[in-house]
Amino acid sequence: MLHVILYKPEIPQNTGNIGRTCAITNSRLHLIHPLGFQIRDKHLKRSGMDYWNSLDVHHHESWEAFMESDVRPKRIFLFTTKAAQSYWDVAYKDGDGLLFGREGSGAPDWMHETFEDGCRLKIPHFNTKLRSMNLATSVGIAVYEAMRQLET
Repeated sequence: MLHVILYKPEIPQNTGNIGRTCAITNSRLHLIHPLGFQIRDKHLKRSGMDYWNSLDVHHHESWEAFMESDVRPKRIFLFTTKAAQSYWDVAYKDGDGLLFGREGSGAPDWMHETFEDGCRLKIPHFNTKLRSMNLATSVGIAVYEAMRQLET
């Protein structure tokens, strides 16, 4: 099982879409609070549709609570535009965690300092004039690369 970790997500449609991806891939979703919306938000339900009830989702009141949780992954990779290493260059293992920052501001500086270079990954951009991809798209790309490796 993979773990998808969202640090203080802000946009319900992204979280709903990510929840759908997690449900389809049997990945666990971790939501680190505070969220920028309420789970009963109609946009979240519309994005996740009937998949939300099939989702293995865990809520954590803070980063510290997540790190102390018995259900958190042991190995975590932070996906960020500020990394040097590509997500293609990692050999993923069952139980790995894929961590993503907020839609508007990404991961905070202290989080970048927490993870060593080999645990900070980027999805390559081929148009360097653009800042970043949509969060739900980035999660889908990362999850399916890890799944591809785990299925072979």
